[in-house]
Amino acid sequence: MSRKLDKASALAVALTFTVTILSADGSGAIAQAITPRLEPLPVAAAEPAALPLAASPDEAQPAFDTADLPAVAAARPTLADLVADQPSTGEMSRELECLAGAIYFEAKSESLAGQLAVGRVIVNRARSGRFPASYCGVVFQRSQFSFVRGSAMPTINRASRGWQTAAAMARIAHDGSWTSPAEGALFFHAARVSPGWRLTRIARVDNHVFYR
Repeated sequence: MSRKLDKASALAVALTFTVTILSADGSGAIAQAITPRLEPLPVAAAEPAALPLAASPDEAQPAFDTADLPAVAAARPTLADLVADQPSTGEMSRELECLAGAIYFEAKSESLAGQLAVGRVIVNRARSGRFPASYCGVVFQRSQFSFVRGSAMPTINRASRGWQTAAAMARIAHDGSWTSPAEGALFFHAARVSPGWRLTRIARVDNHVFYR
């Protein structure tokens, strides 16, 4: 009887040991099947951010000196400066004489801008193809300028300051070296009258109204 018990005990121990081994192997296989093997990812080495370099004292830009502003502004020419820079009247071509005479009689009592505006109308007309192709032709065209008497102008005091200014302005108007406040105009009339022209008004300068 005791032998049977010993055999039974031994058999039970053997079975228990066998089940334990099988259970351990089985749980390990399942774990391996459902658990992926994760490989460590390479970590990129962090590069230092590029920082702006401070300029060295030798490379620093010079500061803008606002004290130079008045000198720059003063260096800019004015129309009066341009008139003063013109040569003395001396000998002038007949064409410039006609242009200066028109400026003198039409606008000698007006500002430089007003004189230039009158002069540029005559220049524009001569170059437009709609009027005579010369300054004298424009000035002496019939019924265009009230100061014209027949085919001549009244006598001009050529020693006067007014004539010297008109002569200088004629050169400026001819050269186009200064922009007229009524640039592009082909017609004008005294501001005291209203002729009712159906033209495009450009500007009023002093005592004249200008149109194209």
